[in-house]
Amino acid sequence: MKRLKTRKEAAVHPLEGRPEKSSSGLTSLGDILRKIMNDPSLPFSPEDARIWHVWDAAVGQAIAQNARPAWIRHGVLRVRVSGPIWLQELEYAREAIREKLNAALERPAVREIEFRLGDPSRD
Repeated sequence: MKRLKTRKEAAVHPLEGRPEKSSSGLTSLGDILRKIMNDPSLPFSPEDARIWHVWDAAVGQAIAQNARPAWIRHGVLRVRVSGPIWLQELEYAREAIREKLNAALERPAVREIEFRLGDPSRD
């Protein structure tokens, strides 16, 4: 007759497929988040979050008041722009903005920028 595994024997780390180290059989949220954030298959780098911190200084006050980053995935940055005139202006400045952002981030995080009409203050 086959012996059933005890709860401790059956406990497997949900992200790594190995036994858990916790005596309670639970994995800490911090361990799970660290594993997720270090996953190379993510469509973004956790370091890309710095874009929101450097945006104002990189693009200047006038642009920052009328355009905000919405998201970044696989090096593509989506930016919400307040109106069609700003959209047109930013299309012309696309390459300069990309270079300034990458310089502020000290790495080539942004390879392309997509500008879209939308409320820049929306989160």
